[in-house]
Amino acid sequence: RKKMTQWSMRISAYAQRLLDGLDTIDWPQPLKDIQTNWIGRSEGAMVSFDVDGHDAKIEVFTTRPDTIFGVSFMTLAPEHELVSRIVTDAQKEAVDSYIDATAKRSERERMADVKTISGVFTGAYAIHPFSGEKVQIWIGDYVLASYGTGAVMAVPCGDDRDYAYAKHFDIPIPNIFEGIDISEEPFMEKEGSVIANSDFLNGLNYKKAMKTIIYEIEKRGLGYGKVNYRIRDAVFSRQRYWGEPFPVYYKNGMPQMIDAEYLPIVLPEVDNYLPTEEGKPPLGNAEVWAWDTNSHSVVENSKIDNETVFALELNTMPGWAGSSQYFNRYMDPHNDHEIFSQEAITYWQDVDLYIGGVEHATSHLLYSRFWQQFMFDKGLVPQPEYAKKLINQGMITGTSAFVYKHENLNKVFSKNLIENNPVLPIHADVSLVNASDELDIEGFKSWRPELKDAEFILENGKYIVGREVEKMSKSKYNVVNPDDIVKKYGADSLRLYEMFLGPLEQSKPWNTAGITGVHSFLKKLWKLYHEEDVFRVSDDKPTKDNLKTLHKTIKKVEEDIENFSFNTSVSTFMIAVNELTAQKCSSREILEPIVIIVSPYAPHIAEELWSRLGHSDSITYAEFPAFEASHLVESTKNYPISFNGKMRFTIELPLDFDREEIEKAVMDHEKTQAQLQGRTPKKVIVVPGKIVNIVG
Repeated sequence: RKKMTQWSMRISAYAQRLLDGLDTIDWPQPLKDIQTNWIGRSEGAMVSFDVDGHDAKIEVFTTRPDTIFGVSFMTLAPEHELVSRIVTDAQKEAVDSYIDATAKRSERERMADVKTISGVFTGAYAIHPFSGEKVQIWIGDYVLASYGTGAVMAVPCGDDRDYAYAKHFDIPIPNIFEGIDISEEPFMEKEGSVIANSDFLNGLNYKKAMKTIIYEIEKRGLGYGKVNYRIRDAVFSRQRYWGEPFPVYYKNGMPQMIDAEYLPIVLPEVDNYLPTEEGKPPLGNAEVWAWDTNSHSVVENSKIDNETVFALELNTMPGWAGSSQYFNRYMDPHNDHEIFSQEAITYWQDVDLYIGGVEHATSHLLYSRFWQQFMFDKGLVPQPEYAKKLINQGMITGTSAFVYKHENLNKVFSKNLIENNPVLPIHADVSLVNASDELDIEGFKSWRPELKDAEFILENGKYIVGREVEKMSKSKYNVVNPDDIVKKYGADSLRLYEMFLGPLEQSKPWNTAGITGVHSFLKKLWKLYHEEDVFRVSDDKPTKDNLKTLHKTIKKVEEDIENFSFNTSVSTFMIAVNELTAQKCSSREILEPIVIIVSPYAPHIAEELWSRLGHSDSITYAEFPAFEASHLVESTKNYPISFNGKMRFTIELPLDFDREEIEKAVMDHEKTQAQLQGRTPKKVIVVPGKIVNIVG
């Protein structure tokens, strides 16, 4: 590892803006929480510690200045600029050795390693700003120079990492919490604690102690209250060939920007896409990669004279340079002069709906918000947030198949015959398993030749695999190729089944056997328009039942689309086709709007039916049918007819019948006469719209 000069984007300057903006957009709360935690806003204080015997100060940021009297040592990042100045002669060799060892590890490795405790005492001491006591200064690789100030004030009684560090190196652990036992572990709670052994903070709870200590720090000129953010500036340089080149050349070692009128700068031809032998990025291999300030063009490197021709930047931009604004480019995609015109961006404003994965929460989805806010500040875009609404789509997971090999014997047990045998689950390629979970044993042996001589213990002559839902992955052999599904069932079946699996936001396990249901539905839909493969649509007037089925379908699908509940739309289509089939509906007035409603979900079959209905234009241009509530108003009522309180049968009667008309229709009905067998009832109770009860 070596130090490099790199470009960075000052996303940290927008930390609070990025937090505040989350309240203005309709994004999933879990995603907002991830970004909030990543930005990491914390309130505390900056405090200065003098270094004993040196004209130097160590500045630290702490979220718990109320625990300052519990400081028993300080830890600096090995790279901290003060280390070389304050280390004593006696400790210099150990400190230098530790610094060299740390330099071989990346920051990512150091942050991830929370178990290893390492460090070296510098031999120097800091002066406690309140007590005046000497405090040991250590270096440790868990402190990063690029995070915060690169120094921490260690309060082992109130922090688990400081506690472990102090225990490991036998550093004192003063207790500043009243009535709390810290002999086995630190006390890290804020609420319910009372400060002790802390001079003027004694007896104060967390909130009062925080206010008091910050006041005293500022009053005594020791520091100040501060809001801090965990987010760090994003490195914007990449040492690779593919990427947008920086419009930058270097004059006397200082970067100079190339004017916008001379852009874009196009990547040069290179013979080698790898770094140079000297370790420079791949653009270091280019022979034509210098900037002529007279001709304002890229010229041969041999012309570099550092007077009018200068070396160009060798780094390229990262992928998020383009992904942070591509959505705005859609608003003016054919503009050859700029990313978008002000006229276009003012018209479109922003993105109404963005569908993307939550895995981009702290990368693309955060960088793009930062980029948009910067563009907004420059007056280039009309909105500070680019997407009003965002939905995280769920992942379609795979259903893995497993065979079970005995750990010691060359035997493979069927799922239900494992019993107490020690077995090792082995992934089987799902293409070797049928819909009944039966393994193609010979195919498996050919695929895994190391098991070709294994004894397969079968149940009823078949090997039944185990199943487990996992992320689709080549390594798990559970990937389903959509091309194979389309070839067997058609693209519409695949689309419908993907939607039918469940809500858009939820992860859903794929099961190829289940696709037969939606495939059968499409066959039923086709039959609705055909009779023995002959197209059959009439100009007959629709019945009330036909209209009721149509308009309840329109209503439900409209609601589903607005709520992104596509899975329930598919169920609605199935119900509608079943009802219309039972009604023997062939009316164009019903079947045309039905195919329009289905078309966003199953566009291929819908397009074909639309053409057969006599239309020359694509169904995509057809107007979505309008819902009419009047067709859902019930005109009849199915009355339960009871005799002495026991329901015997039902009669469907118009809802607008009054009491007398209902009674007459019921008494005249043949089933009523059969029940009475010539008797005259004592009373007939009629509740219009509800029931009829014949007494006696």
